[in-house]
Amino acid sequence: MTEEAQELKPAKWTSARVGLAGGQLKLMAKQGSFAVDESTGQEMIRSLQGVIDSLEERWSALTKLQKSPQMSDTATARWVSQHMQGTATDAQGLLTQLEAARAEFPTYVEAIELAKKNYRERDEDNQRTLKRIDTEI
Repeated sequence: MTEEAQELKPAKWTSARVGLAGGQLKLMAKQGSFAVDESTGQEMIRSLQGVIDSLEERWSALTKLQKSPQMSDTATARWVSQHMQGTATDAQGLLTQLEAARAEFPTYVEAIELAKKNYRERDEDNQRTLKRIDTEI
């Protein structure tokens, strides 16, 4: 498997899919098709870090959704309990989606760092080109 294809493969496959996988975004940055200025990149990273920190703070409470909540012994209560647990952990479930996002966020940060580097390099190239043109005129 090529290095680029390996990066597209999430660390842990789940049936959930995040809109744009971190590996895809990182590959775009490596190929130069994703660039972002320093200020915007820092804001993006700070926002992602805020979500990561929030998830980490609440993770132990969120993982309680993996188990059926205790309710009475009636058939209805058992059904509701199993249904709550199932909808939290199925392919579209809250916990499943949060786990997938949590796994992708560090790669998003890496991609943004690469995109900031791309922007700086392009900006430096443009400045050199403009200086060269100015001296030729």
